[in-house]
Amino acid sequence: QVQLVEYGGGSVQTGGSLRLSCVRSGDSYSRGAMAWFRQGPGGGREGVAYINSDGREIYYRNDVRGRFTISQDKDKNTVHLQMNSLKPEETSMYYCAASPNQKTPEMWPNQGRWNTWGQGTQVTVSI
Repeated sequence: QVQLVEYGGGSVQTGGSLRLSCVRSGDSYSRGAMAWFRQGPGGGREGVAYINSDGREIYYRNDVRGRFTISQDKDKNTVHLQMNSLKPEETSMYYCAASPNQKTPEMWPNQGRWNTWGQGTQVTVSI
């Protein structure tokens, strides 16, 4: 059974950077995909970035493209999210998700398409 553990959240000022990591255990991550989602106070869970198992397909939500970078270290079964130029409205709980199936650009932001979730790591961006 796949388990995900996120870390790396914290508090930064506007324009700051954070690097989130998600460690995957329970399998070798040889297929499927992983993604980062976030959920702010009172909001729904929204897809932030996606990467498939061979790293050839990467997608971002429009408002983070150019500032956030998703990457993976297959040897360590870890997926990272480098976040630069953070904004106060990006204050959220950030979650890692995994699926045994790859997703299309239209499907991946749908949280219902993902069956394994981490517990989340809080990111707070102050003015």
